[in-house]
Amino acid sequence: MGKKVKKEVEAPPKDVFDPLNFESKKTGTVVLMLKSDEEEVLAKACEAIYRFADKCEENKLMLLELGAMESLIRLINHEEKMVKRYACMAFGVMAGHADVRRYLRKTDAIPSAIQLLGDEDDVCNEFASLFLSHMSGDFSSKLSIGQSEGVEPLINLLASPDPDVQKNSLQAICNLVQDFQSRTAVRELGGIPSLLESLKSEYAVIQGLGLSTLASVTQDGESRAVVRENEGLELLVDFLGNKDYDDLHVHALSVLSNCLEDTESLDDIRSTGGLESLLSFATEASTSPEVQANTARALSRAAKNVENGKILHEQEAEKTLITMTGSESDIVRIAACQAIATLSNNLAAKDAFGKSEGIPPLINLLSAENPMVREAATLALANLTLTNTNNANEVLTSGGVEQLLSLLQFNKESVVINSAACLINMAQDLTIRNDIFKRGIVASLTEPLKSKSPRVQSKIAQAVSTFVTGAEARSEICQHGGLEPLVQLVKSGDADVRRNASCALLLCCADPPTAAAISKLGGLEILQEINSSEQRCNNFSVAAFEKLLDSNLPAKYSLTGRLASHNIITDGFYDAGQLRPESKFFTLDEISKQEVNQKRPILLVNCKATDVVKSQDDSSEKGSRVSSKASYTRRKKERQKKKVKRFIISFREHVTNKSQILLSKKIVTCKSVTDQKILHLFKIKSRNTIIKKFRIKRFVVSDGVYHPPVDNVLQSYFDNVTKYILPMPSTREQIVALAQFVVDKMGGEIDRGKMSDFSWELHIAELKYDLKSNIIPIGKIQYGIHYHRALLYKVLADKIGVPCSLVRGEYNRAWNEVTIAASLEKGAARYPPTRYIIDLMHDTGKLIRTDSPEAVQYKSI
Repeated sequence: MGKKVKKEVEAPPKDVFDPLNFESKKTGTVVLMLKSDEEEVLAKACEAIYRFADKCEENKLMLLELGAMESLIRLINHEEKMVKRYACMAFGVMAGHADVRRYLRKTDAIPSAIQLLGDEDDVCNEFASLFLSHMSGDFSSKLSIGQSEGVEPLINLLASPDPDVQKNSLQAICNLVQDFQSRTAVRELGGIPSLLESLKSEYAVIQGLGLSTLASVTQDGESRAVVRENEGLELLVDFLGNKDYDDLHVHALSVLSNCLEDTESLDDIRSTGGLESLLSFATEASTSPEVQANTARALSRAAKNVENGKILHEQEAEKTLITMTGSESDIVRIAACQAIATLSNNLAAKDAFGKSEGIPPLINLLSAENPMVREAATLALANLTLTNTNNANEVLTSGGVEQLLSLLQFNKESVVINSAACLINMAQDLTIRNDIFKRGIVASLTEPLKSKSPRVQSKIAQAVSTFVTGAEARSEICQHGGLEPLVQLVKSGDADVRRNASCALLLCCADPPTAAAISKLGGLEILQEINSSEQRCNNFSVAAFEKLLDSNLPAKYSLTGRLASHNIITDGFYDAGQLRPESKFFTLDEISKQEVNQKRPILLVNCKATDVVKSQDDSSEKGSRVSSKASYTRRKKERQKKKVKRFIISFREHVTNKSQILLSKKIVTCKSVTDQKILHLFKIKSRNTIIKKFRIKRFVVSDGVYHPPVDNVLQSYFDNVTKYILPMPSTREQIVALAQFVVDKMGGEIDRGKMSDFSWELHIAELKYDLKSNIIPIGKIQYGIHYHRALLYKVLADKIGVPCSLVRGEYNRAWNEVTIAASLEKGAARYPPTRYIIDLMHDTGKLIRTDSPEAVQYKSI
């Protein structure tokens, strides 16, 4: 044998670089390796970047700043399987950082990732879907995924055997369906059956994502129909019955709550026994409070549909909700009360709550510490008592009125509104209203009227309208200071507040004392201002203004220029002349303080003494009946002294001479004061001389309040017309006779061509000078023209019951209108009554048809 020869190793080619194994701890170096042409280097670099990025958020940001994402986007579609896999892994993990996503939105990364969905490599599917689940949280990215047709491949991946792929795809779809367009796409692409199938997964996270996605998708009615077609309702009910899924029951109820809005869904569940199971499930002791609350909310949403309300009533859902109100959990009690409030829209269910002892538990909740519980309970009671007298009686007998009244002062506006609404509903029954009134409802309404909330103001004003319907109630609201805030609410910028406050004022004006109080608070001016605006006025404000004017005839005549036949003039009336709508109406007291001027005088109607004088006279009469002769003399002197004191007070207000003031002090300090002593001290012959000399007004001022003088002449007119005209057999005769009486007292007839010769102006000026006042009693006028005579005629006609209106025209014109029926004769045609103007100037007592040219002439210059 020959000697063995060692085989020589063939040397490597000279143009090939020898393999180099090295370790790098620099991130930048690995990022640079991503640009290599060698597949092995790329794979190792992508793997290293994936592991580095998966450690913490800071590493992802570092890689972004080093430019790794640009290379990864290119490598996720690499031909080499391992390069592609590791690039996808790094790509998906990196998208978890917000700054990385912000960068990716500016690239074409989303379409590239969508191309990877459905890849034969499950790892690529997992991390591509992970990438899309991260990106789908942003609106612009959702739009990009939809435009790149990414919804369908995500739905297809729901059937993947890999749970991670399912989870990531579900998360991406769950984010996408927050937008309604994507919900439609999921339904049209057949995604709902796959979503229902995810509920059967053994992984809770997949079940939770599936339920969350379905909760969004089923907001659409067509999607709910698809759920029903695929037996999704039965699946959901079974899911709720499984105790192993306790932590997911809330999400399942969200889906079921959407589905139950449709009558078809509720009917399907009932037919399969699912509704009964749901109701019993809601009251089980083992059911968590959150799940119970969501069950009640689901029933509440279902009850919004009228047909659903009938189904729930037939299934006796009322008993379940009543039981839930006794829960120890506030969220359960709140949800149950809200469901009761909604279900009570069904009349049969509303009756059932009352008959099933459902109201006492709600009343117990009115004293709960949690304001939200009180709010929900008052809402339920308000809805239960609406147009239901039996439930209202149940609230009354269960002691609910007292608690509702106390809640009117509560610091949560919704509680106040609901409580007031409940009391208003109960007040529709007169007996219950009277019972509530006796418990102090009017006093309880005063404070919330001052609320700053327009909603509270509106509802409380409505409550005032409901309860302040009698004289006693109106007296109470005055006593408790409720009128002032009520008047101020009429000025509110909120239309509902203005309307309800105006309605309340309208009812308050039914009593003259209350109407007078409203006028003092400026109600007349406020209503006048509101009604001058077409945008702010309302029917109630107009009616309230007219009603208020009916109780204040001087203001009505000045502002409207007309008094109807039912507006009866009484003592204290005065004609202040025509006012513009925006002008302020002055009281008699304010007018009395004005200096005498050249303007039109104020015509006064007053035949009675002032209240101050009356009270003094009454007290003296009482004393005279029980006193001895000595005490009578003593009181007489005291009365004389008081009388003189009032005179001196009036006197001192109008003199400036020091000696005269000293003299007045002497009078006041005299032990025995008589009229003769006054005259002696002042060395004047008569009291009239004192008045003329020192220009003292001929009226009494006591404590700064004006008391109109007594018109004895007018009283004599009353006596005469009552004695001679009232007994006349027909109204027509009374009208004519009264016209003759007025003309005689006001200077007689005047020819049309001689009006300028009738010196009534001088007569009026003399009266003003003589009285030293702008206010002239109507009985003192002996020479009067149209407006003097028309006023006197109206006053006397009202006294004897002759229906007569008073109308003001322009340029001192005024006239009276009467309505007279045609006399009925046998065989004569029947005609409606005719309106006439009474001639009080030229042809005494002539009746002129209001629609005739002669009437126009009488009313014009």
